[in-house]
Amino acid sequence: MNRRNRLLPATIAFATVTALLVSSCSSSGSEDDQDPADGTPSNSPAATAPSTPGDGSATPGTPSAPGTTSAPGTPGTTTAPNTPGTPGTPGTTTPPGSTAQPPAGARWQPTPGLAWQWQLGGTVDQSVDVPVYDIDGFENDASVVAALHAKGRKVICYINAGSWEDFRPDSTAFAKALQGSDTGWKGEKWFDIRKLDQLKPLMAARFDMCRSKGFDAIEPDTIEAYNQNSGFPLTPDDQLAYNRMLAKLAHDRGLAIGLKNDLDQIPALLPDFDFAVNEECSQFDECDRVAPFVKAGKAVFHVEYKLDTDQFCAKTKALGFSSMQKKLDLNAWRKPC
Repeated sequence: MNRRNRLLPATIAFATVTALLVSSCSSSGSEDDQDPADGTPSNSPAATAPSTPGDGSATPGTPSAPGTTSAPGTPGTTTAPNTPGTPGTPGTTTPPGSTAQPPAGARWQPTPGLAWQWQLGGTVDQSVDVPVYDIDGFENDASVVAALHAKGRKVICYINAGSWEDFRPDSTAFAKALQGSDTGWKGEKWFDIRKLDQLKPLMAARFDMCRSKGFDAIEPDTIEAYNQNSGFPLTPDDQLAYNRMLAKLAHDRGLAIGLKNDLDQIPALLPDFDFAVNEECSQFDECDRVAPFVKAGKAVFHVEYKLDTDQFCAKTKALGFSSMQKKLDLNAWRKPC
């Protein structure tokens, strides 16, 4: 996560401990990773064996803003063909067992106020009763997406689009020249996002993987390298070009895509992205800068790590955000507004 990239390892460890202490004092139920996500008793979800990473691809509260209220099981709306970023005809067929993709000219459009779950660590807890899940695209196979679809959920595919990770199955496809400075996370290096001709087919392969598994949308992480110590002389225009390339790749595949953080470029990128994913805007007093998404009828999926819900929910609910408190490791635990 971009906000996390600004932290040194020791600070990260401290933040994690702080989050655990705050959560243990403020929320009910056990916070062990194996406990129910909302800290309340529930039947254990059916176990879903994680897939071999990269399987499916040859490479790898109430909104106060506009937006159509979604009926249960059909969160969000579908964009009209003349919406900016209209997708082209998908190039691959969704495999049997996966929820069918939107027809050409249409894609899912999450509307403000949709409750969500964001889990990037551990086996996905499918018992959380929310209409939107955001999970790791590599570590979950089509059966997990299909199971969530069967429960009426929409599913977002988390993909690191801005930095190289040595543990991903396609890591060797990224040339050394594309890898810059460490992001602050072990095994991760910033991409040289100026190299669109090299990165575009690699990102396309990852997005194809998401589509082949039946995902409805993409969450591209680390897409504000221009204001980080990336090791490259990146400019705001470099980032705009790269992020718009990502948006087009998603839309061409019938997938929605979210803008992750990158607050300075929201005015320019709002027409290109279908929703926002934000970390810690309340802690940094930045939430008003993300509000244009809600005013445009687009969801803002928001989390805080260090603040408890009584410190941010009143404001973010008034803004129409889909907010919750999470632990920094993004396991199943959540404390929604």
